[in-house]
Amino acid sequence: MLKTKAFRILAAAGIALTFGLSTAACDSDADVASENLSKDAEMFKINRRIVFFNGITDTYILIVEGFCSVDPSPVGQLAVTCKTANKGVNGATEDQFKKHFLGSGDNVTWFAEQLESSNVSTSHYKVIFKPSAIIPDIDVK
Repeated sequence: MLKTKAFRILAAAGIALTFGLSTAACDSDADVASENLSKDAEMFKINRRIVFFNGITDTYILIVEGFCSVDPSPVGQLAVTCKTANKGVNGATEDQFKKHFLGSGDNVTWFAEQLESSNVSTSHYKVIFKPSAIIPDIDVK
């Protein structure tokens, strides 16, 4: 039963990879680089500064800076998830996350700035498999 499920997951991943590679040849270098930068940002590898700016008063309202993922919605809201590192119980560094929900209006706008350059490929797509997302954790109580 478990082997059948694993085989189905691997087969689906293989089909998706084949489809992705066949469509990759149709995109420009800029499209591939942009997609790879977006994937790196979603993996918290891109250092960003997200700024909310009031256009009437010409002032910054809020600045969020760090390894953050930006998820805009069509209704003028923005979800910002940032990765932070804190010392754990045994002194080791542990990844922790903070999520902020922000809104923009008629006189408030936002922009996200990439603070450092990133070395991404323009000749191939990145495919990221996360076993923890494919096979979920099960809590037994």
